[in-house]
Amino acid sequence: MACLIVNGEQMRRIKYCAGFTLIELLVVMSIISLLLTIAIPKYFHSVDKAKEATLHHDLNVMRESIDKFYGDIGRYPGTLDELVERKYIRSIPADPITGSSSSWLIVAPDEKEGSGVFDIHSGAEGTGQDGSRYSDW
Repeated sequence: MACLIVNGEQMRRIKYCAGFTLIELLVVMSIISLLLTIAIPKYFHSVDKAKEATLHHDLNVMRESIDKFYGDIGRYPGTLDELVERKYIRSIPADPITGSSSSWLIVAPDEKEGSGVFDIHSGAEGTGQDGSRYSDW
């Protein structure tokens, strides 16, 4: 708060202080809190949406790599690490929902096609924004 003291011709001291009143501060604080209550849920919704989009992309890339491996070699990879060893993918991505690269659920092929990794699903529990389970993706 800045104050200005003025001495006039009559030698009176007049004090002028510039500042905010308590009511003005309360109004500003309530406006800020109102804006935050609107913005924060939208932020968390967009974070969840981005994680789901990343999960869809990672699943598509790994499934495509499994298919290319099968097309090139004639069998399914034994593990996901074999995809990395043979340079079909650079690394096993972390499941964006669980945050771990070891939580992927591996689906084995039919008995007549041998063993290995036929398909892959997310190991995350819960459902996505569309209502389907992550493990069904």
